Amino acid sequence: MIKSEGIEKIIDESQQGTTLALEKNDSNGRKLYIESYGCQMNFSDSEIVASILAKEGFNTTQKLEEADLVLVNTCSIREKAELTVRKRLEKFNAVKKTNPGMKVGVLGCMAERLKSKFLEEEKIVDMVVGPDAYKDLPNLIQEIDEGRNAVNVILSKDETYGDIAPVRLNSNGVSAFVSITRGCDNMCTFCVVPFTRGRERSRDPQSILEEVNDLWEKGFKEITLLGQNVDSYLWYGGGLKKDFEKASEIQKAASVNFARLLELTAKAQPKMRIRFSTSNPQDMTLDVIEAMAKYENICNYIHLPVQSGSNRILKAMNRLHTREEYFELINNIKKIIPDCAISQDMITGFPTETEEDHKDTLSLMEYVKYDFGFMFAYSERPGTMAARKLEDDIPEETKKRRLTEIIDLQQQHSLYRTQLHLNKTQEVLIEGPSKKSDAHWKGRNSQNTVVVFPKENYKIGDFVNVKINECTSATLIGEAIGYSKNN
Repeated sequence: MIKSEGIEKIIDESQQGTTLALEKNDSNGRKLYIESYGCQMNFSDSEIVASILAKEGFNTTQKLEEADLVLVNTCSIREKAELTVRKRLEKFNAVKKTNPGMKVGVLGCMAERLKSKFLEEEKIVDMVVGPDAYKDLPNLIQEIDEGRNAVNVILSKDETYGDIAPVRLNSNGVSAFVSITRGCDNMCTFCVVPFTRGRERSRDPQSILEEVNDLWEKGFKEITLLGQNVDSYLWYGGGLKKDFEKASEIQKAASVNFARLLELTAKAQPKMRIRFSTSNPQDMTLDVIEAMAKYENICNYIHLPVQSGSNRILKAMNRLHTREEYFELINNIKKIIPDCAISQDMITGFPTETEEDHKDTLSLMEYVKYDFGFMFAYSERPGTMAARKLEDDIPEETKKRRLTEIIDLQQQHSLYRTQLHLNKTQEVLIEGPSKKSDAHWKGRNSQNTVVVFPKENYKIGDFVNVKINECTSATLIGEAIGYSKNN
């Protein structure tokens, strides 16, 4: 699986601009149209927003023209996402001319960054709501109903939405995302997240376990614990991660770190598959890897963004790990979980990157041989440290060539990795029909590789043992030989 774009959080192109559709509540009289862009955290946030507004009398609609309230949940990671959102806002305003009662709001990361532009300068929206202000939506909607613009982009030190049960939207009914942290303390110079989502705080483990148990009761078979940086999860009764040192001895003794949370989740639902994303190399500890090895239901897959193979560039990016420390972590993963799949995020063409730095990235890839990756050429994001301090000095054609070399090498490694699965029997969770053939099911193995096999009598949500007979660089092809013990 190769993506030419991606940064810290994986952006699934096929999901961009998806509208949400919920079951209708007959007592609700207003219609909400909500589109989401960006990473999985944004899609997860849209579920929280829909849940809050369902209690405020809104049913969702997928017809823009009939909406009373139009919301677009935005992303500031890439320029492309911002341009798309702007085009959509123009479209919404054109529809507004025929439906003057319609109100338009911008949610999420772009809202926080471009609030005054949207509201005052361009006057293209009625409401701007940052990622920590969704509980204020009822008040903000009242404001715009009364003809005033409304804005709340205050970043919170403690908001985790742990008390809101998200409405599952556009789900396959098998896999769900469970947010465990919000914000980020890692000030990578290329990334806008700490400025748009605030400082890092963790959600109460009890509320996470309640959500996981509820998902199991509803028939979900797999969850992904989600955060900007899951490995730095730390619950000590609430508050920011950076304030942990001020906690009392009792709070420290009773605190729950990510390894412990993984263990609690694995024990709570032993037949449910558990994944997590995203990890940061400097925060991933041995106890996390050991917890993965100990519990069969924690999948053998780690998304471990590295961004560059050059120590000089890693320092310029303010990544808090070196090439050597990254290799040590990879060695520990391979030693403790020999069949663990590892994927990467890679930025090429970062300011001042030389051919030597680029070769360091290629040699790092040769060392790790990632299963798949999310790779893209550096583009300056307004508001980041890199945009303020570093000149984007690598020519476009150089960026493109280096990116092509990285993608080509990843393609070779992806094929090498999928070939290692040949002639093995692996447990696959069926997620739905194959995109290419209605006679085949598609699912994923523990290593997150897509597996395709003939349907026979199996159904979505079944755990099936599949013998792998063929492969491409992205897909395993096999035949089912029976149900696995997890059914």
